[in-house]
Amino acid sequence: MENGTYFYLMLFENIGYIRYAFFGSGFIIYCAIIFLNALIILAIVLERTLHQPMYILISCLAINSLFGTAAFFPRLLTDLLFDTHLVSHAACILQAIVIYSYASNESIILMLMAFDRYVAISKPLQYNNIMTPTMLSVLISIGWIYTMLCVGIAGILNARLTMCGNKLWKVYCHNFEIVKLSCANTIINNVFGFFVLTTTLIMPLTFILYSYVKILIICRKTSLDFRRKAYQTCIPHIVILLNFSVALFCEITLSRVATLELPLVLSTILSLEFLIVPPILDPLVYGLNFPEIRKKIIWIVKVCK
Repeated sequence: MENGTYFYLMLFENIGYIRYAFFGSGFIIYCAIIFLNALIILAIVLERTLHQPMYILISCLAINSLFGTAAFFPRLLTDLLFDTHLVSHAACILQAIVIYSYASNESIILMLMAFDRYVAISKPLQYNNIMTPTMLSVLISIGWIYTMLCVGIAGILNARLTMCGNKLWKVYCHNFEIVKLSCANTIINNVFGFFVLTTTLIMPLTFILYSYVKILIICRKTSLDFRRKAYQTCIPHIVILLNFSVALFCEITLSRVATLELPLVLSTILSLEFLIVPPILDPLVYGLNFPEIRKKIIWIVKVCK
């Protein structure tokens, strides 16, 4: 098979009329993701008092959710409606790049959130001098440029592979599954893939864990009122982090551990959790737990009526 031909997304084969139920569910979920994340972005952009590092990072999460799901849901919904489930080699590589850029960006943003909370709690008097708009912009830019560069290089390495198969047992173009279809030497791809996984996912999550452990240690030595305020701002981040970590663990495990024998529907749902649950849960958690965001969202909804 030449690199210019197509991949077949095999999981869409022979699903019968249940495809319309999946299409309806997927369409509702995607509309909810767009609506909820757009509300978060609008609330933070329109309210000047929310132009602070913590809220700007929350808006970055929302933008990243829209970015990642835009590469997944439109294609998924199209495949559910039509009988031909072909995707060109170039389009498949591009979809994989965008989806894994989304996952990597998510972990980087969560790491910056943990750093922001650590500085705010450990050095409250110096917080404004450390987390300046310039510093925040630099951190966000470096994080996103690095992840896009790494995932992009991985995509280019995959695009150069000679394929000996064209059947992907996924509902989207999965990077590891593409590599497995190659009949060429994939050592460079696997080594670089592990490097990307380590630097964009494992290291940020390790830093996040370290930051929150330090925050808990600091909070034990502070007053009850300070502790309550610290927990109030950190708990939503921890909920989002746990959800993303579990979703990511499911995706990585199901992709690489062939000995797991789970029902096809269950394994597919678990592997898609990182693309479905965080984009919905993130705006709900932040919209409900932060009064400043919640008030602005209510105002926007009333104005639009």
